[in-house]
Amino acid sequence: MKKHWYDYLWILSLSYLALGFFQIMFAWLGLLCFFIPLALAIGGGNKTYCNRYCGRGQLFGLLGGQFGLSRKKDLPKWMKSKWFRYGFLVFFFLMFFQMLWNTYLVFAGARDLKQVATLLWTFKLPWHWAYRGTRFHPGAVQFAFGFYSVMLTSTVLGFFTMILYKPRSWCVYCPMGTMTQLICKTKNRKKVST
Repeated sequence: MKKHWYDYLWILSLSYLALGFFQIMFAWLGLLCFFIPLALAIGGGNKTYCNRYCGRGQLFGLLGGQFGLSRKKDLPKWMKSKWFRYGFLVFFFLMFFQMLWNTYLVFAGARDLKQVATLLWTFKLPWHWAYRGTRFHPGAVQFAFGFYSVMLTSTVLGFFTMILYKPRSWCVYCPMGTMTQLICKTKNRKKVST
């Protein structure tokens, strides 16, 4: 099967994690992984990003499939259910808005910059080597630490899901995938009703 340029986007996912490890301000690039899927879903009414351009899904497919790190078992039914996927989306957004609130507090001067990456919304990992300087506003740096934490956490969750189940099991309950699916359903319903 012929390879296309987008078949190598998994390299960008790995590069993102590596760059953020050494210079946290690269975490801002992760916003592309939020806005591009939404724009494609709104514009096209389909899940093109998830099916073709998601570097993280490709990475899990490569590690679990070609490298054999996956048990290749089906996800439990409860993890495929709407209540779990929507519940995880709501939980994810609550954690995301908490991160934005902490960023706002640093921007407002009510809190000092915390140079930590939070893994699984619980474990605070010291990440002080990733930013040394005063070039950027502390609020912008706090956002980078928070956003990198979100991306790192979702990667770790996806990695463990990949090992336990099928390689791209994360894609079943990925918050971005759930959001783009909701957008596509809404958009396609409007087309049918007109």
